[in-house]
Amino acid sequence: MTLARVIEALLFSAQKPLLIREMAAAIKGAGAEDELSPNEFARTRESEVAAALEQLKIEYIQEQRAFQIVEKAEGCQLVTDPAFARWVRQLFPAPKPARLTAPALETLAIIAYRQPITRADVEAVRGVTIDGVLQTLMERGLVKISGRAEVPGRPLLYETTQFFLDHFGLRTLDELPNVEELRTRHLPVARSVSDIGDAGRPGSPTPATTHSSGADAPSSPAATTPE
Repeated sequence: MTLARVIEALLFSAQKPLLIREMAAAIKGAGAEDELSPNEFARTRESEVAAALEQLKIEYIQEQRAFQIVEKAEGCQLVTDPAFARWVRQLFPAPKPARLTAPALETLAIIAYRQPITRADVEAVRGVTIDGVLQTLMERGLVKISGRAEVPGRPLLYETTQFFLDHFGLRTLDELPNVEELRTRHLPVARSVSDIGDAGRPGSPTPATTHSSGADAPSSPAATTPE
């Protein structure tokens, strides 16, 4: 028995992705109460688990196995190789998921790159209200409320979810395309409550509504919705 085979068994049996520290804890804790069957891997370090994982990845590729190990934001998971998807899909018949509309994709991209962000700031970029679109994104588990902004009125802040990362195959938000460039690009923001109040006073000039250009809107991360 080898450490790699033990890790393979853990990944095969787990109902969710496993972090390296979770695998190391399971390996070291096995058989602790049984003095007659000592645990030969009781002193396994996390670095050894990581090395064994890489060994398994290479082994699966070289042997052209029907499964592989993928790394997600919340850990490693044993999954079927995408090359076998059309056959495996026959076991799980389901209606084809509807695609997100262009407005929904634009809204999702803005939130992904500039989170946490208020609804008003997203609307300032897009130039239209996003009530229905935002509700759709939240119902599909791609966006969630993350708190309130420390500004007058304390509007809600929105950000992407863990499911968003999983669905688009990302481990962290830093893996979004051109993330640094789009995070720093200047985008329109909503006017504050005080600005709106001043604009309503007699003699105050009416501020122009700011619309974003197509070049300012970040590209959407993907074009399909989760099933």
